[in-house]
Amino acid sequence: MPESGASTPGHIPNDHPTGPAGAAPPGTGPAAHTAPAGPGAPTAAAATGTGTGPGAPTAAPDTAPAPATVAARRAGLLVTLVLGGLTALPPLSMDMYLPALPEVTQALHAPAATIQLTLTACLAGMALGQLVVGPMSDKWGRRRPLLAGMLVYIAATAVCALAPGPEMLIAFRLLQGLAGAAGIVIARAVVRDLYDGVEMARFFSTLMLISGVAPIVAPLIGGQILRVTDWRGVFYALTLVGVLLTFVVWKWLGETLPPARRHGGGVGEALRTMRGLLADRVFSGYMLAGGLAFAALFAYISASPFVVQEIYGASPQTFSLLFGVNSVGLVAVGQINGKLLVGRVSMDKVLGTGLAVITLAAGALLLMTAGVFGDVGLVPVAAGLFVLMSAMGLALPNTNAQALMRTPHAAGSASALLGTSSFLVGAIASPLVGIAGEATAVPMAVVQLVCGLAAVGSFLGLCRPWRPRQPRTA
Repeated sequence: MPESGASTPGHIPNDHPTGPAGAAPPGTGPAAHTAPAGPGAPTAAAATGTGTGPGAPTAAPDTAPAPATVAARRAGLLVTLVLGGLTALPPLSMDMYLPALPEVTQALHAPAATIQLTLTACLAGMALGQLVVGPMSDKWGRRRPLLAGMLVYIAATAVCALAPGPEMLIAFRLLQGLAGAAGIVIARAVVRDLYDGVEMARFFSTLMLISGVAPIVAPLIGGQILRVTDWRGVFYALTLVGVLLTFVVWKWLGETLPPARRHGGGVGEALRTMRGLLADRVFSGYMLAGGLAFAALFAYISASPFVVQEIYGASPQTFSLLFGVNSVGLVAVGQINGKLLVGRVSMDKVLGTGLAVITLAAGALLLMTAGVFGDVGLVPVAAGLFVLMSAMGLALPNTNAQALMRTPHAAGSASALLGTSSFLVGAIASPLVGIAGEATAVPMAVVQLVCGLAAVGSFLGLCRPWRPRQPRTA
C-alpha cells in the first residue's frame, strides 16, 4: 500500500511536495505553530513547506493564493470532514438507538437494566478496542488499521439488526464497539500528527462542531425511523452509514504517519509506552479529568431516554428534540472555546471552569430530582441537563489537547489511553443510572455529581495548574 503519491485511491491529491500526508512532525519548528490556512486546514507550513520563523523561505508577495496553498486548503478541508465523520460515528452508534430503548425492552422481553447493557457493551468495546488499535496505528500507520476496523464495524452492525434476543444484541454491540474504536483513536492520532499547541486545541473544537451535528440529528433520525419501522431499522441505517464512511476513508484519507516516525516494536513495546505515559502525573491528571467528565455525559446519554419518556411522559420525538437542543449547547460552547478562548485564555483556566460548571449543574439536578424543590417537572430538569451538556464543550476539547501536547512521540498510544479511560468509566456509569429502577432520576444525578467532583479532584490534584511545568518531550 503506498504511503504517499498523487491521486492514488485513498489518498488526498498531493499537488505540492509536503501535504497533510507528509507533513513535518508537529513541534519541530516555527511552522508547527502558525495559524491554519483555513477552517480545519493543517498549518500552512506543514501543508506547503513554508513558514515564518528563522530560516523559513520568504513568502511570495502575490495577493492571490499560490496553487499549492489552494491545494493545501482543499486537502485540509477533506481531512477535517473525514476526521469529523470518524469522530461522529460513536454518537451516531449510540444516539440513533436511544429513542428505541423502551421499544427494545418490550420487543425482546427484557428489563430496562438488561437493555442498558447494550449501551455498556458498545462503550466497553470502544474502550478496549482503542488499546489495541492505538499501538497498531503507531506501528503500521493510521490508514490500514482504520479500514480494517471499519469493515468489521459494518458486519457487526448488520448482525445487530438481526439479533433475536438480548444476549446476541449485547454480544454484537460489543463487537461493534471494538471495531468502531478504530475511528475514534485514529482520528485523534491524525490530529496529533498534523497539529500542535493552540492549533491542536482549535482543531479539536472544530471536530466538536462537525461531530456535534451527530448527536443533534441522530436521535431525530432515530425517532423518524421508528415512525416507519421498528428498532431494527436503526441498525440497518447505521450499517449504511458505516459503508459510506468506509468508502470516504478509502477514497480521501491519506496516511499521516510516515514510516520514519513509526514504532517497530510489538505488544511489549506498546505496553512499555503506555506505562511511561501513565507514569506522567500531568498526563494522567488530564486523562482522568476528561474520562470522568465523559462519564457524567454518558450517565445522561444512557439515562435520559427513560427519564424524559418514562418519568416525565414525553414522546420519542420530544426526547429527540430535547437531546438535540442539549447537543447544540455543547457544540456552541465548544466553538466559543475554539474561536474565542483558546489562545487568549489559559486552557487550564477554561478547563477548570468547565469542570466546575459540570459539577454545579449535577448538584442542582440532584436537588431537583430528589424532590427538594417539590415536583419541578420536565422544564427545570431539562435546563439543568442543558447547562451540564454545554459545559462539556469547555472540558472535553481541552483535556484532549493538553494531554496530547505532552505526547508527540506516541500519539496513537496516548489517544488510546485517553479514549479507553473515558469509555471504561462511562461503561461503569451506564448501568448505575438505572440501579433504582425506571421511576426515579436520582441515580443519574448522583453519578453525574460524583464524576464531576472526581474530575475536579483529578485536575487539581494531579495537573496542579497553578504551578509552572516543564513540557514532556520523550
